[in-house]
Amino acid sequence: MAKIGDYKISDIYQGGYSSLKPNYGTLFTNYRDDVSNIGLGTDARTANVLQEVSSKMSTGAKTIELNQVFPEVFNSIPNEQLEEVRRVSKLTGTDITFHAPIVGLDPSGMDKQGNFSESQREAVEREMINTIERAQVIKPKGGLPIVFHAAEGVPETYPGKTPEEDRAVFVVNTENNSLAKLPLKRREFTGGKEPNVNEELSKINKDSWTQNLQNLAYYADFGEQLIKNSELMKKYTEAEQKLGKPIADVQKESLRSYDRGVAHLQDSYRRLGDFYETAYKHASLEDKKKLIEFRDANKDKIEQIGKDGNVNALKNVVDEGFNLLSNIKHPPEIFKTANQFVEEKATKTFGNVAFEAYKKFGDKAPIIAIENSYAGGAFSTGEGLKKVIEGSRKEFIKNAIEEGLSKSEAKDQAEKIIGATWDTGRINTLRKHGFEEEDIIKETEKIAPFVKHVHLSDNFGMEATEIPMGMGNVPVKEIMEKLGKEGYEGKKVIEAMHWWQHFKTPPLQQTFEAFGSPIYSDGVGPYWNQTLGFQQGYYGGYGMMLPGGHYQQFGGGFSMASLPIELGGQMPGAQGSRMSGKGME
Repeated sequence: MAKIGDYKISDIYQGGYSSLKPNYGTLFTNYRDDVSNIGLGTDARTANVLQEVSSKMSTGAKTIELNQVFPEVFNSIPNEQLEEVRRVSKLTGTDITFHAPIVGLDPSGMDKQGNFSESQREAVEREMINTIERAQVIKPKGGLPIVFHAAEGVPETYPGKTPEEDRAVFVVNTENNSLAKLPLKRREFTGGKEPNVNEELSKINKDSWTQNLQNLAYYADFGEQLIKNSELMKKYTEAEQKLGKPIADVQKESLRSYDRGVAHLQDSYRRLGDFYETAYKHASLEDKKKLIEFRDANKDKIEQIGKDGNVNALKNVVDEGFNLLSNIKHPPEIFKTANQFVEEKATKTFGNVAFEAYKKFGDKAPIIAIENSYAGGAFSTGEGLKKVIEGSRKEFIKNAIEEGLSKSEAKDQAEKIIGATWDTGRINTLRKHGFEEEDIIKETEKIAPFVKHVHLSDNFGMEATEIPMGMGNVPVKEIMEKLGKEGYEGKKVIEAMHWWQHFKTPPLQQTFEAFGSPIYSDGVGPYWNQTLGFQQGYYGGYGMMLPGGHYQQFGGGFSMASLPIELGGQMPGAQGSRMSGKGME
């Protein structure tokens, strides 16, 4: 016997009184959400999306995400299939969301080998725009969430969460767009101060700039010295040559030495031009003004150098340029963290793509929902993803104002169109880098105002696995509460690839149990987390639970052996089934 309040309930069936306990169940996360807000994703490996969508609809899911992770699969889908998906979703009242293909390049234009080019970035931009134009067919009235990954393969490190000997940050040389790893070691010489990313980056930029200028000055001085040492001999030799006299070896070497000096000086002059361009690109307004004054003051001299190769004028320009570049207030930021560099390029891509979608579809444009990366990739934190979204919105606003929109209207549209997809499983993988549960929740709080779409997956924080909610250690209740109203009302799509792979069943029931979803549409109990404890539940995933003498003991008056399972019996396909063509026994 079990006592609940003033009631005593006999434990006749498995689970007994549990159907009266709203928080019953091993999967229940203590966070409730409605069934209509929870959706399934399609199999990304097939182009037969109409069949996939139909099969997911048969589970009862009211939201379905069209997963098109592989570009070759997406490009195999006829437009007619997408049109049919639109029709069937409208007919059944099913909401569709869309996961865009992964094109093999980062949205910034950087490939997996760490190489960047602007042409690669523009290629990604074109791919994304093409995806949007095709996906818009599914929901032409607007509001279709299209999920794009924030980053693809660009690494990220967590200096504050890793052992000292492993601390490092990936940096990009913006002059040649190469990727390198910058160790962050504690410097005992300076008192054992803990390494700081910004300080280390500032130091490497300053040291690199100083070294470049020193090399410039060294080779300019070396060239000048060679010229001076061989200038008299050069004149003497040239005079001898005019008289037709033979030239001694020492005279020939003197001529070669003079030519080498001129070559060094000319090379220094060319390098000065390169350094000037670098300084100008990164300069503050104050430094840029000085650079322009130098260029204008030496314009005539530079033009004359080009005409007659005057080595003295050449050396004077190099010396003046060296002094100027050595004294600019802020050395150029040639090295940036990979995150900084990728953020600048990716926000340009997302901003441009979103504005192109707005230009084409106006108020009916889809939502660009940028998804956080797994741990180890750029923008895997709430703070990182927030910066990408803010930067993308700024890029959108800039483009929109140039096209004639008011600033307020551009801002409203940017906030409407560009937002985040928050993946609960991806953020949880930060645990393997030393993040604790409270860190995961804090990162969610940072991104909450930007969230427009949610991916539901659970794991244990160590690997990027995807299992149903409630089966791992994702703090889903706390995450959903931090997402607030947007998190509660927004569409949430289950991503449980590894559950599908190993258990071959839809993860809907498990997710409904984890979220304690109401079984009936009125929104009150009973809930899915109580199903195993229902008094009328003969089966709960544990085989046949019905007591053998049930009908005889309680007056059923017939044998269970000949009764079909669907009526509580023991015989699959037994005679007496309503579909057997025989009368009930």
